[in-house]
Amino acid sequence: MIALIVGSTGAGKTTYSKKIGESWPGVVYSIDNWMKNLYGQDMPKDPPSNWYYENQEWYVDRIERCQNQIRELTLEGALKGYNAILDLGFTTKDHRKSFIDFFSKHGVSTEIHYLNISIEERKRRVQERNSTKGETFVMTVDDTLFDYMESIFEPPSEDEGAGIRTIE
Repeated sequence: MIALIVGSTGAGKTTYSKKIGESWPGVVYSIDNWMKNLYGQDMPKDPPSNWYYENQEWYVDRIERCQNQIRELTLEGALKGYNAILDLGFTTKDHRKSFIDFFSKHGVSTEIHYLNISIEERKRRVQERNSTKGETFVMTVDDTLFDYMESIFEPPSEDEGAGIRTIE
């Protein structure tokens, strides 16, 4: 079984992924960790949000490389009977559907875990994460970046080809 962890910025996807990775059990693949470990040294330390806009092509290209590798590793494990938890953002329906269809084509079932957390709580969490720079901190998310992510986020729906487990 493959779990796609879905939620807008500040929903707690990484924290939730770690938690269910221990109890489920399953291998957790977090895009933030991959990007930080593979490409963090190629970026400014804690860049301002405009850096991501100005370098979007560079950044998106590397995210796609990581996701392609994660997808292959996840499939390899799933075909051997291992569970996986994918903490890859899954902001849009098309992004989720591409993974769901890929795994389905190989006979591997998927489930969406949707973290449906209020915008007020998510903003509070992001502000706290920005100030404490704790375990799940990867980058500063300012209001501009938060609002941008909010504008492109598409909540999951039943027509995506996977069951949905909603966490409030």
